[in-house]
Amino acid sequence: MTSTAPAKTAQAKSNAEKTGAHTEEAAALIDDARARIDTLDDRIIGLVQERMAVSAVIQEARITSGGRRISLSREMEILGSYRDALGKPGTSLAMTLLELCRGRA
Repeated sequence: MTSTAPAKTAQAKSNAEKTGAHTEEAAALIDDARARIDTLDDRIIGLVQERMAVSAVIQEARITSGGRRISLSREMEILGSYRDALGKPGTSLAMTLLELCRGRA
C-alpha cells in the first residue's frame, strides 16, 4: 500500500520554495493572490496600450493643427495627479507612462 504523504510533502515543499511560505495554506493563499496580480497586470498592460493609442490620436490632432506633439503643461498635471495619489513613486510611474505614450518624435 502506497502512501500519498510523501507526494503531499514534496508538493508542499515545492509550493513553499516557489512562494516562500512555510505552510500549505499560506502557499495556496500566495498562489491565489499571485494569480489575481497576474490578472491585474494583464488589465494594466491593456489599459496602458489603450492610453498609448488615445495619446497618439491627441498628438496627431495637435501636430495636424500646427501645434507641438507634447504639451508640457498637461504632462505636469499628470505628474502631479500621480504624485498626489501614489506619493513619490507615483511620479516615477507617471514619467514611465508619459514616456511610453509620447510615441516617436
